[in-house]
Amino acid sequence: MASAARPDPTQFDPGSPYFDVASRPEAPRWLLVDVQVLRKTRKLTLPELRADPALAGLRVLHKGNRLSITPVEPGHWRHMLQRLEAAPAHVCRTVARRAERTVVALDKEEAIKDAPRQYLNRLSDLMFVLARVLNRHRTDGATGDDVCWKSEHLARAGN
Repeated sequence: MASAARPDPTQFDPGSPYFDVASRPEAPRWLLVDVQVLRKTRKLTLPELRADPALAGLRVLHKGNRLSITPVEPGHWRHMLQRLEAAPAHVCRTVARRAERTVVALDKEEAIKDAPRQYLNRLSDLMFVLARVLNRHRTDGATGDDVCWKSEHLARAGN
C-alpha cells in the first residue's frame, strides 16, 4: 500500500454511482488506500496455489473466502514470490522437455543424430537445477524452502 486509509470522497457525492446516503463525513463508511505496483509477475492460479503444501493455510483457498477481501499472511506472500522467481526456469525446462520429446518422436520416422536430443536433455536438466537454486537462494538474500527432490528409482535401489 502506498498510502494510509482515508475516507473515499465518492461516498459523499450524490452524482457518484458510489454515493452512500447513510455515510457522513464525520463517520465515513467507506475507506480507500492507494496501491503501487512494485513489480509485475505472472498469475498464480488457484489450482497452483492449492497444489502447494506450504500454502495449505492460505485463507483464500478455504471455502467462502473472496480474494478481493481476504488478507494474505506475510509468510504466504513471501513463499508465492519465491515460487514466481523460479517460474521462468520451470517454463524453459518444460519447453526443452517438449522439444526433446518431439525430437525423439521424429527420430522414429527418420534418422536424427543424437546431438539435438542430448542438447535438449542437458538444457532441461540445467533449467531444473537453476529453478532449484532460485528457490533455495532467493534474490532478497533469504534462504528459500525448496522441497528436496529424491529419486524414487534410487530409493528402491537402496541408494
